Amino acid sequence: MKKKHSFWYVILIAASAGMAGLLYGFDTAVISGAIGYLQEVYNLSPAMEGWVISCVMIGGVTGVALSGFLSDRYGRKKLLMVSAIFFIISALASALAINVTMLVFARILGGLGIGFASALSVTYISECAPPEIRGRLGSLYQLFTIFGICATFYINYGVANSGTHEWGLELGWRWMLGYGTIPGIIFMVLLFFIPESPRFLIQKGRDKEAYQTLKRINGEEIAKKEEQEIKASIEVEKSTSAKELIKPGLRMAMGVGIFLALFNQVIGMNAVTYYGPDIFRSVGFENNTEFLATSIIGSVQVLFTILAIMLIDKLGRKKLMAIGSSLMAVFMLLIGSVFYFDPANAGVLLIILIAGFTASFCVSMGPIPWIMIPEIFPNHIRAKAVGIATIFLWGANWAIGQFTPMLINNMGSAFTFWMFAAINVICFIFVMTIVPETKNKTLEEIGELWKSKKTKKKKVKEEMVS
Repeated sequence: MKKKHSFWYVILIAASAGMAGLLYGFDTAVISGAIGYLQEVYNLSPAMEGWVISCVMIGGVTGVALSGFLSDRYGRKKLLMVSAIFFIISALASALAINVTMLVFARILGGLGIGFASALSVTYISECAPPEIRGRLGSLYQLFTIFGICATFYINYGVANSGTHEWGLELGWRWMLGYGTIPGIIFMVLLFFIPESPRFLIQKGRDKEAYQTLKRINGEEIAKKEEQEIKASIEVEKSTSAKELIKPGLRMAMGVGIFLALFNQVIGMNAVTYYGPDIFRSVGFENNTEFLATSIIGSVQVLFTILAIMLIDKLGRKKLMAIGSSLMAVFMLLIGSVFYFDPANAGVLLIILIAGFTASFCVSMGPIPWIMIPEIFPNHIRAKAVGIATIFLWGANWAIGQFTPMLINNMGSAFTFWMFAAINVICFIFVMTIVPETKNKTLEEIGELWKSKKTKKKKVKEEMVS
């Protein structure tokens, strides 16, 4: 009887690597709680407020840019462990910061670790996961990211309620940032229990170790086939470079990857995540109720990300992204209208609208880009392509963190949210016109989608002749 795969071993591998999302989620959310105190302590301007939040992306972009080269040299697992170490040091240094400069440097170091992890986690999972459950396993990174965001919102709320406002100004924000050591340590410990990527092992001539891992994941019969496929792709990779990504066929794949990376960030979710308490505070929430409102939004994120994992291999990537982006456009239009017409009485209505937008994001443009970006590229060029796409993702993340407070300060909240509504309309159009469906396709079948018509005709003729 043919064994498909060792389910629990696959879950252990995917969950351990996906736990990198905890780091990303924590860092994304924790600063939203601390920034109000930091703004008051250091008298931050809107531009400086944006810099304190967005500086982590500088480290992130650097980490992503170096991740492909370093992981091919030292291994996926080792670099993921380095990312955990950087994050732990960053959390401690942030909590002990004596000025803004030290805080910024600490956050950049943390960003470097998160950059390594964000580029490698889903790639590692894609290289290990059986095709029939690859989508759901790839979703674990986003699930842990959302869980980290939600948990951190509640941590911020708990810390804010632990003392007076003066205590928060002196010590509260330090506790918020210092709690980052917890996800860092959890991630580090779990990494000791997972194998190195079979692809990296074969690349380094450690075929026996790679085969044992593949066998444990997929069973003996499939392991032999996958081992040969990996060896073939590595041979092809030796004669390829990043320039291949601008050739016909792969050029379209690269365009789709960049599009998915950008729209994962610029459609407005990060503005809500980074500045949630400030947004709720601006419509009258006070006495730490702004932290409670943000925590409710975090809970919505967790619930609908779980729903996305259940639906993604059933309904498909394209359909979910189309539905989600259209709904997000509607909710952003309504949120902007609330700020334009009656922000003073927004209250519960604003929570409902932001929750609706969040739910739409979490079943569509939240998890799906993280899954599709690694799977749309052929094996031999995947690491380079994912690195490039993720650089765009982090760059867009930086722009949202840096410029959102400046947009709100100069344009007003209404026009800022209407701008996000327009971006979601553009996202919907691109999903419907250029993004392919990859549900239930192997990585090799997906690779065929990008071949030019000329190449496909040539292949058909060769098959007819043979």
